[in-house]
Amino acid sequence: MIQFNNDAYRIGGIPVQDLCDKYGAPLYVYDAAIMERQYNQLKNAFSGANTKIKFACKALNNINVLKFFKNIGAGLDTVSIQEVWMGVRAGFDPKNIIYTPNCVSLEEIELAVKEGVQINIDNISILEQFGHKYGNTVPVCVRINPHVMAGGNINISTGHIDSKFGISIYQMRHLERVIKSEKIRVNGLHMHTGSDILDVDVFLRAAEILFEVTDHFPDLEFIDFGSGFKVPYKPDDYQTDVDALGVKLTSTFNDFCKTYGRNLELWFEPGKFLVSQSGTFLAKVNVIKQTTATVFAGIDSGMNHLIRPMFYNSYHHITNVSNPEGTQRLYTIVGYICETDTFGWDRKLSEVREGDILAFHNAGAYGFTMSSNYNSRFRPAEVMIYKGQDYLIRKRETLDDILRNQIEIEALI
Repeated sequence: MIQFNNDAYRIGGIPVQDLCDKYGAPLYVYDAAIMERQYNQLKNAFSGANTKIKFACKALNNINVLKFFKNIGAGLDTVSIQEVWMGVRAGFDPKNIIYTPNCVSLEEIELAVKEGVQINIDNISILEQFGHKYGNTVPVCVRINPHVMAGGNINISTGHIDSKFGISIYQMRHLERVIKSEKIRVNGLHMHTGSDILDVDVFLRAAEILFEVTDHFPDLEFIDFGSGFKVPYKPDDYQTDVDALGVKLTSTFNDFCKTYGRNLELWFEPGKFLVSQSGTFLAKVNVIKQTTATVFAGIDSGMNHLIRPMFYNSYHHITNVSNPEGTQRLYTIVGYICETDTFGWDRKLSEVREGDILAFHNAGAYGFTMSSNYNSRFRPAEVMIYKGQDYLIRKRETLDDILRNQIEIEALI
């Protein structure tokens, strides 16, 4: 179990109030030291194998975060050609970038081939087209759906039988025919069963399924197990025991490599595990509104900045950093969007006053990357704490940013 630190009023040693005074609110703040801690924990847990960690940049795609992970030795997991381009711009060697799109055209995949990244294909139709164009000249990884139900929410469960992701293990004969007829060189197998997986046995069961199909693929160089490691969100919450998983999975993997006939690389693509706990979202309380049944704390943000509670029903621990010693009272924290954008019902917080700063913990993953300009609201600034110093890594938006790509019709002027 993980205990939340009650001294939640500094980030990377810097007082939260100082950050809000300097950069304004709402504000995303990321502590690079926590990112590095999480990366090292994963590397150490799987040190018994030839392990490669690829940061899933869909979780947090600021180019400074990408550069940080490159500098500490990570590769990159991308799901769009735009993320590929971002990774190349950040300085990643294309050989250390894996591109795993879903439901994209062959034309987009061709753009990724031009960049020289590792291609990962998850459906037979595109794989056949890919093979017809490239034959055995461009190696490809194949994403397998093991039909293992896992994940904390149906929207982040990707390995079950009704998922749009991956090629079913029951389509192996069809897959084998396509590979043989088009002379495709498959150099990797990939799976990803979902996010927020707590049970170590889920990984092991899916791994065994993947190992069983390797007889169809004699030229493998790596096996990619995706990610899905759970991080703690609530006080006293549990997380995936990556150390225990590391011991069991590396042993199983090394035994498999002996059977396969040579040592392969073991790949993972963590996103949330690496950055979630590093991020804090800070918002100011605009109004305290009491109804006959509820006391609302309305903040200067909404689902346009942090949609996870509304979209995934996710929990983010909330702290009143402005009044830490206040009397504990119940509040429902809501946003300023013209929708029901509720961050948390009946949360016990230190007494909240108008103007107080609330901190939303574990906001580093899928926070800013899923933000929008809904209601024509500006997206917030982003700050990174690196070696005790705060750096502005994205400016707060202005009206010019919202209007930049709009074209006014002269006839209406």
